Amino acid sequence: MNSLISIVIRTYNEERYLEELLQAIHSQNVGDLRYEVILVDSGSTDKTLEIARNFNCRIVNIKKSEFSFGRSLNIGCAAAQGDYLVFISGHCVPTNEFWLNNLVQPLISGDIALTYGRQVGGETTKFSEHLLFEKFYPSHSQIPQKDFFCNNANSALLKNIWKLYPFNEALTGLEDMYLGKQLVAAGMSIGYVAEAAVYHHHDEPWHVVRRRYEREAIALQEIMPEVQISFGDFLRYFLSGLLLDSSNALQQRKFLHRIGEIFMFRLMQFWGSYRGNHEHRQLSNKMKEIYFYPRKIANGSISQYKTPIISSEQTSQVMENKIS
Repeated sequence: MNSLISIVIRTYNEERYLEELLQAIHSQNVGDLRYEVILVDSGSTDKTLEIARNFNCRIVNIKKSEFSFGRSLNIGCAAAQGDYLVFISGHCVPTNEFWLNNLVQPLISGDIALTYGRQVGGETTKFSEHLLFEKFYPSHSQIPQKDFFCNNANSALLKNIWKLYPFNEALTGLEDMYLGKQLVAAGMSIGYVAEAAVYHHHDEPWHVVRRRYEREAIALQEIMPEVQISFGDFLRYFLSGLLLDSSNALQQRKFLHRIGEIFMFRLMQFWGSYRGNHEHRQLSNKMKEIYFYPRKIANGSISQYKTPIISSEQTSQVMENKIS
């Protein structure tokens, strides 16, 4: 077999981990498979594009004003020449040289339409998020799985399926879950491949964490409108998460060092999810900047904009056999 895999990476100022990611890609043991790397960049001002050129990536640009997670992936998929599409975040790094082969093999076998791989916290990942990764991305595979949960930080899709079901470009996040729900409804299968693992690095200020969960909660209203979060639910989820993480930190003898971080992460996670679940509006260009490029907005300047989403974890909570 001499199949071509198209690896699509969405980037915006990803210089910190991009070189490590591309080095890991070029170190993959893929046998007789071939691959290309396509970078979909939305206006990076750091060394992202320089690094990409050094690794001979194909670079496709998207204007910041036109960006959405789904649209950037659709642009990358349209530019792809391969039969198999692989998506990986610009701040994820494969853990070993068999990541790519393991991720696409269920697609090649013909039994699965979409796969997603394991995610492990990196050295900058918050303590609570390490626990979330452990929960939603366990050490054992499930091929096929029973629900439509998936994540485009580390996933693969048949290009022929993408042509039938392109990513939703209107959503503020969770474009992967939206697609997953469509595929399952159409009788297709999703597979979780634990052997296709990546380190997922997150080093975000707190307002960015909150915005991330707000974005996802907005999108979740389109995917699962039946999910409602009351203020009482917010308090319950927050306190439960705080207690669970504190217990884990005590067991790992990290409580004093991590308690402040745990408090803030769970607060931002569930407050963002609560707000996102209760607000829905057409996004203005200014608000798109806030949601998709939050690092550029100072804390004080965004408080006037109320907006939101539920998190990957919260999303999962409402799904059988997955959720927190």
